[in-house]
Amino acid sequence: MTDRPYDYVIVGGGSAGCVLANRLSADPSTRVLVLEAGRPDSLWDVYIHMPAALSFPIGSALYDWRYESEPEPFMGGRRVSHARGKVLGGSSSINGMIFQRGNPLDFEKWGAEPGLEQWDYAHCLPYFKRMERCLEGANEYRGDGGPLVLERGPATYPVFSAFFEAVQQAGFPLTDDVNGFKQEGFARFDRNLHRARRVSAARAYLHPVLKRPNLDVVCRAHVTRVLFEGKRAIGVKYLKAGGFEHAYGGEVILCGGAINTPQILQLSGIGEPEHLRSVGVEVVHELPGVGENLQDHLEVYVQHACTKPISVAPALKWRNRPWVGFQWLFLRRGPGATNHFEAGGFVRSNEDVAYPNLMFHFLPLAIRYDGTQPAGGHGYQVHVGPMSSDVRGSVKITSASTHVHPALRFNYLSTEQDRREWVEAIRCARHILSQPAFAEYDAGEISPGPHVETDEEILEWVARDAETALHPSCSCRMGVDEMSVVDPRTMRVHGLDGLRVVDASVMPHVTNGNIYAPVMMVAEKAADLIRGATPMPPRHVSFHRHESVPSS
Repeated sequence: MTDRPYDYVIVGGGSAGCVLANRLSADPSTRVLVLEAGRPDSLWDVYIHMPAALSFPIGSALYDWRYESEPEPFMGGRRVSHARGKVLGGSSSINGMIFQRGNPLDFEKWGAEPGLEQWDYAHCLPYFKRMERCLEGANEYRGDGGPLVLERGPATYPVFSAFFEAVQQAGFPLTDDVNGFKQEGFARFDRNLHRARRVSAARAYLHPVLKRPNLDVVCRAHVTRVLFEGKRAIGVKYLKAGGFEHAYGGEVILCGGAINTPQILQLSGIGEPEHLRSVGVEVVHELPGVGENLQDHLEVYVQHACTKPISVAPALKWRNRPWVGFQWLFLRRGPGATNHFEAGGFVRSNEDVAYPNLMFHFLPLAIRYDGTQPAGGHGYQVHVGPMSSDVRGSVKITSASTHVHPALRFNYLSTEQDRREWVEAIRCARHILSQPAFAEYDAGEISPGPHVETDEEILEWVARDAETALHPSCSCRMGVDEMSVVDPRTMRVHGLDGLRVVDASVMPHVTNGNIYAPVMMVAEKAADLIRGATPMPPRHVSFHRHESVPSS
């Protein structure tokens, strides 16, 4: 294609790419191309669309890019697996369907940085509301007219009632809505699922507009590099059906996520020059912040055996799975109709933090995210981990080949703050699970087990057992300093024309919670910036701020 037929070439049909495809193609005079390296999200793919099947795509080469970290020096040198969606919808097609915006003070933190004044909570809130159809109803914090349907978890298993009672016995509050006025506390969670099916970004934003004549979506199109004329991006080169093709456009927008976007930039000659030359890549533009500032959330499962047969465990038995599938497919109910992450909350682990730094998900089952579980029987667990770690890592290519995964260095547990908050997290989780409300259900701690007690033993267990919560972010952060990559006013890559980035990589700091919601918000806001549309006016609302009680 030599006549540059597209106004926008979007690289990546994941969470952000689907939003941009919808919003940018709304103008019929604008031609938009989406290139997705993964395959289509077939309507008949049970593993994508059945909420309870979320563990099956993890680790499968059909759905997952199967990244892994470099040996983590503070975790005994082990590599940590990182699942990323290899299908239309990206990671929104394989994630846990938990919808959490983060704390309003996360965005106040963003807005306090130079150049990011338009990214504070007041400026982000209208875009959160624009994307939502919250079935609990609209108010000054929540939207009800957007494409993304949100259902609140029912949390009807008896152990959920015990959990909510236990957190109060432990001294923590309940809250009406962790995405509303007050995040701090425990509540039923919003999930991006509706009528027993996953609502991915592709299903919410892309499929409803696929028939637009000005929108083309090509799957199994693996972009290998951005093409330039001088300092201007003019298109991309991609691999399709074993051969190379080119797509040209007025603008190229990278939406590959916190791992793939810095990889494509570096393969295209954008990054730290010495590093690029060391792997055989010709330098196009010096930008040392590409791939730096990588952030993530790490989590563990504190698991208990259950004395009563009231957990989800029977649904996992092979003999019961046909009935679970039948109920889901034809009746839209049963264990297959939920992601089971129906409740949880946010707390402060110490009085030095201004807002919650620990996140909890409660699950009426003792199981790992990939579907493996301890030996037999009923159980329940909390997922817990620090949300505001000061650990920073990097994404760096090790080869000029797009087929070689980049080196991911997260540096988990490498700072004093991170280690301290991990000890606090485990002690807090145990405090909750040891409350009288669980007495009739508690058959003892399975993991980590009573032999793990001292601070050192806790940290050793975390190093052995922790998994990523799958929230990689911040590796091409917005800002105006020399280590930033993206202009927060335009989403353009600093120093280049015709090239923008819109995905989790542009976040300056990871938010307090799962990152699907803030990534979608960033894309909604970016769509207006890219189109040159008048931004939505800021909404100044009150939100909860913790008031420290002075010591006597």
